[in-house]
Amino acid sequence: MRVLGINAIFHDPAAALVADGRVVAAAEEERFSRRKHGKRPVPYAAWELPELAAAWCLEAAGLRPGDLDAVAYSFDPSLSRDAASLGLDDPWDHLRVDYARRAPQFLAAALPGLDPDQVRFVPHHVAHAASAGLSVTGDSAVLVLDGRGEVASHLAGVYRDGELSVLHTQELPHSLGLLYEELTRHLGFLHSSDEYKVMALASYGRPRFLPMFRDLVRAGGDGGFTVDRIDWAALAKARTADGELTEAHADLAASVQTRLEEVMLDLARWTHDAAGGPATLTMAGGTALNCVANARIAAEGPFDRVWVQPAAGDSGTALGAALAVAGTGAEFTTAALGRGWSDAELEAELRRAGLPYERPASIAAEAARVLAGNGIVAWFQGRSEYGPRALGHRSLLAHPGDPETQRRMNDVKGREQFRPIAPMVRAERFADIFEGVCPSPYMLFVHRVRPHWRDRIPAVTHVDGTARVQTVHPDTEPRVAEMLAEFERHTGLPVVVNTSLNTAGRPMVDTPREAMELFGSAPVDLLAMGPFAVHRGRAFGPVPASAGGAA
Repeated sequence: MRVLGINAIFHDPAAALVADGRVVAAAEEERFSRRKHGKRPVPYAAWELPELAAAWCLEAAGLRPGDLDAVAYSFDPSLSRDAASLGLDDPWDHLRVDYARRAPQFLAAALPGLDPDQVRFVPHHVAHAASAGLSVTGDSAVLVLDGRGEVASHLAGVYRDGELSVLHTQELPHSLGLLYEELTRHLGFLHSSDEYKVMALASYGRPRFLPMFRDLVRAGGDGGFTVDRIDWAALAKARTADGELTEAHADLAASVQTRLEEVMLDLARWTHDAAGGPATLTMAGGTALNCVANARIAAEGPFDRVWVQPAAGDSGTALGAALAVAGTGAEFTTAALGRGWSDAELEAELRRAGLPYERPASIAAEAARVLAGNGIVAWFQGRSEYGPRALGHRSLLAHPGDPETQRRMNDVKGREQFRPIAPMVRAERFADIFEGVCPSPYMLFVHRVRPHWRDRIPAVTHVDGTARVQTVHPDTEPRVAEMLAEFERHTGLPVVVNTSLNTAGRPMVDTPREAMELFGSAPVDLLAMGPFAVHRGRAFGPVPASAGGAA
């Protein structure tokens, strides 16, 4: 069965193709359109479809729209109710729902040859749940938490033999995701986009408002929760986008973050008991991208294993909807489900750009050599990642042992200096340096850095002594594993800085041209594109000494 999944209703539009029980392709529209998150999450934008991502998924499989058995749309307008009756201040929500009802016709227009009767509506949180529960083998409990779906913000359930049993849903307006969005907006960041910045900021604060939030945000003991109205301005002054971040802002972030962790832990425990005590918890929804809360659930919760969908946000519902309609599970073994280029295609792009390049015996060894000299490497390899994390396919790499690396990387990317940068490490070396969830191939948990390593890898050790680690496995990422081994041979450090290959406000680069454009506009020392190496000093002249890089 060939099913194309579509997410379009709120934000992060995406497409995914499942064929005969296998995930063939999955990609977010932002990687094609170059608009961060694809669009803003407003009702007026609900008609916008991931046309470019959908067309690419079909092309990757050699299919035409008429070859599909179904198209799965990750929102069911028949379940919606008037926003005011749900306690939401969203007077134009009816427009969003109306666009969803017309999605079959919109899709048929975007994909000529598609029969609109082939479109199937999948409830939003069922799509989230399927993206997680149908991506692992065996039975699992499933916990979905986000801003909102049709009428709810949460689903707790269990998958047995591939079938979902819903144990509880939390009706709006109570929403942990909307709570975090409101805080994000109050702190001067862009909601439905910058929530990860709030999580990072929380580490700099004290949760001094926690007693108040324990009264305002409560788990109900029945699988649900309540979120009372919050007077944010009474706790800290609203910040403008370019305003100063104060101690009060950090304390507010710390208080909400801590309460979020506590309530999520309560919900995980309830779900475990209600599901009959399964060993595995799977998670999805935008709130499941909160890696600090995930780590706490893994450490303090009752499950032997916690697995989080790498595309846990709304983009992942494209995959989940397709799996739900196909009625099949497909084990998630890699996030590298997007576009890729052959070596010949990459070389042709380099020639077209007129860049001087070479093909070293090992691009991994060449990158490690530059990194050991404190250079910055743009690493463009294989198929691009599905989801928000750079996982060694579209990455910026740097030396973790230089205390200035965090500042340099944030300057390169043009982002706030409080933002942490993350490490990647070979899986077999993880336990020597970190504590916490392992394996962690998708960078969805935080880990404690062992005390005797904190001074050795200061660039990736956050202010609270943690790091968001990606474990690298040679069987799935042989080139990255080789680069890490070579870097350790040069430096004695088994860790390399890994952050996304983009600059602030832009999606991760997805094509060779975009990689070369970033390389040409930022103080990056080496572009490692497939097996090819482009050195900045040879292409444009040496990096200025003030940039701190290797020529």
